[in-house]
Amino acid sequence: MVLVPALLLAGCGSVQERASAAGDTATRFLEAVAGGDGEAACALLAPETEAEIDAPCAESILSEALPAPAPVTDSEVYGQRALVRLGGETVFLAVFPDGWRVVAAGCTPRGERPYDCEIEG
Repeated sequence: MVLVPALLLAGCGSVQERASAAGDTATRFLEAVAGGDGEAACALLAPETEAEIDAPCAESILSEALPAPAPVTDSEVYGQRALVRLGGETVFLAVFPDGWRVVAAGCTPRGERPYDCEIEG
């Protein structure tokens, strides 16, 4: 019986670590854009999202109307996907073999309708 609570706690820690890692990736992405480092920002995009950005990505990403970095207020992990809220903005991520990547950014909620995102794949 002692083993079950220990496994539950280990699982919670894993979810918290994954949520923290997703939040860190979202923050690094927005900081790269705000700092004018298009190459670093594009390296954090999911492949399908990067494919939607006009070429060359490193230049085009800097012209997107993305929000300035703000502190992470919430980070939720759902299997291989994550939602990170930074101030009033939301970033959606997916996990890849090399870590979390941004799937959509600059997203604002629209009530019952899907989020409106500045970039998405």
